[in-house]
Amino acid sequence: MELKVAVIGAGSTYTPELIEGFAARADLLGLTELWLHDIDAERLDIVGGLARRIMDNRGFAGRLELTGDREAAVEGAGFVLVQLRVGGLAARLLDETIPPRFGCLGQETTGAGGFAKALRTVPVVLDIAADTARLGAEGAWLLDFTNPAGLVTQALADHGHRAIGLCNIPIGFQRTFADRLGVEPQQVALEHVGLNHLSWERAVMVDGEDRLPGLIDVFADQLGEEVGMPGDVVRSLRALPSYYLRYFYFPRETVAELETEGSRAARVMEIEQELLEMYRDPELREKPKLLEERGGAWYSEAAAMLVESLHLDRGDVQIVNVRNAGAIPNIDADAVVEVPCRITSSGAEPLPQRPLPPEMLGLVEQVKAYERLTVAAALSGDRGEALRALVANPLAGGYETAAPMLDALLEAHKQHLPRFHA
Repeated sequence: MELKVAVIGAGSTYTPELIEGFAARADLLGLTELWLHDIDAERLDIVGGLARRIMDNRGFAGRLELTGDREAAVEGAGFVLVQLRVGGLAARLLDETIPPRFGCLGQETTGAGGFAKALRTVPVVLDIAADTARLGAEGAWLLDFTNPAGLVTQALADHGHRAIGLCNIPIGFQRTFADRLGVEPQQVALEHVGLNHLSWERAVMVDGEDRLPGLIDVFADQLGEEVGMPGDVVRSLRALPSYYLRYFYFPRETVAELETEGSRAARVMEIEQELLEMYRDPELREKPKLLEERGGAWYSEAAAMLVESLHLDRGDVQIVNVRNAGAIPNIDADAVVEVPCRITSSGAEPLPQRPLPPEMLGLVEQVKAYERLTVAAALSGDRGEALRALVANPLAGGYETAAPMLDALLEAHKQHLPRFHA
């Protein structure tokens, strides 16, 4: 069965990571066409050049195309992978540096920074989804890796698109636990529950036995350190929260840390320039080790595994972002959640989970309300809706802080928010 895959936002320095995943599975998937699209022709030429060398080095006999024509990239594709960043790293730098002026967290996917990114991103991804539905192969899937992935997937689901959201955090946890327990990753099944970047590991199953309680009893401090929190948090929850929950559990401390350490975006900009210079080398035929400092560990594996299981009807379990559909019984059925799912050619079926306890449920419900409000604001361009969304975000400091911060964000991102500046 022939397969065309399109990558939107392929000028990203992450792309070689993704390409290696497809190179390893090209024959298995029957991959005949790989189209890389970006609006930045220069970056696409540099990154695409390395992608071509990687695929050639692996003996790929199919067609690899670089294009600035999104419709051509999407046409006939069975899978459209979206990994874009509206406004690039310059916009990320604003997302990280404006909120601290108001005493709030400056972070690219949560808090006010994630909110600003969502306003820019949701309309663009919905346009790509519409192109996919119109031009893609029959039953084409849109797979979203663009952050904030859960919020973007909520928008896609609410508009009826055939879409799944994906993050590398769950596969990272699986690999970490496998290494700690001395087993193969495929032996580890996680009870991973919550929302994207707002999730907890409640069980680590190996051969039918939950190994997490024993790990917490012995290694709570080390586990906490790995996610940037004291071991007492892990002992109290009897679960391991994702790193992003430190922003919610320790808001003052994390704001102070980021003020001291400076913007992560600035460092990423430096890494990107170094990577692009490396990618220009015509002798380079594999991703350089420096790419590990860019972040996104296991991104290639998670993305390629999802495509493989959807295309080949594997029926295995992966952790992705989909509608809840009753999986977490005390969360709305239409809310997009991040949970273990059975992956077949029909899609991702969320598996039944235990109800969330109050200490998790309250935070999830508040953030989900914020996500829904943000999707509505991104599409309407209405400042009042945007303010209600930002006030609902638990990291935005309430109305008296959110109102002037919103004005600053809307003005700073003016060129990428046409709905708000019509």
